[in-house]
Amino acid sequence: MARTAQLFVTCIIDTLYPETGEAVVRVLQRCGATVDFPRDQTCCGQPAFNAGMRPQARQMAENTIRILENSPGDIVIPSGSCTGMIRQGYQELFADDPDWLERSQSVAKRTFEFTQYLVDVIGVENLDAKFPHKISYHASCHLLRDLEIDEQPQRLLEKVKEAELIPLPKREECCGFGGLFSIEHPEISKAMLDRKIDNLITSGASILVSCDAGCVAHISGGLQRKKISLQAVHIADILDKR
Repeated sequence: MARTAQLFVTCIIDTLYPETGEAVVRVLQRCGATVDFPRDQTCCGQPAFNAGMRPQARQMAENTIRILENSPGDIVIPSGSCTGMIRQGYQELFADDPDWLERSQSVAKRTFEFTQYLVDVIGVENLDAKFPHKISYHASCHLLRDLEIDEQPQRLLEKVKEAELIPLPKREECCGFGGLFSIEHPEISKAMLDRKIDNLITSGASILVSCDAGCVAHISGGLQRKKISLQAVHIADILDKR
């Protein structure tokens, strides 16, 4: 029986990289999934949550839960950051409210990050993608540390035809984005970004791949400001190439 996947597309993809959202849909459909896009979805509430604005975060979290409860299907998110918020942050946010905690846990149980869903749930690693470039993988913080997802993206990239997957030095280090972190601590953020870009140059890859659009935006901005002709892209954009 075909799976139905609810796509929670995230704010950054919706605003800055809608073509990546379209790529996610095409990849899921290629794997045999029927994709449902709840149009009333908004921010998951993570920025407000991280800023300590719990009432505002709760309002967005409640709305997100209501929207995602409308369908019993799998929930797929092309972001480790937003996935971590729904699976872990909501548990903290609703810790003192048994009713909402139960609802949040029910949603969390069927929420998966995009690459995790492809590899661990659908059981697909080879998407017949073709991308003749040297690529390197950046392990975003929430994906690696909160969700402990590391092998899945790399296994998918290893199966991309004509792509050369090159190890990124210190790939597990933060790129310096961290949402509000880059705003509240710009000097530290810049230093971390500079180190990430230096490691990309050292690797010899021309494309840096991430599973989080926030990292893509942050690294892309740094590359453009330095006038370096390398790219940062979301993994869905690679897996969608034929």
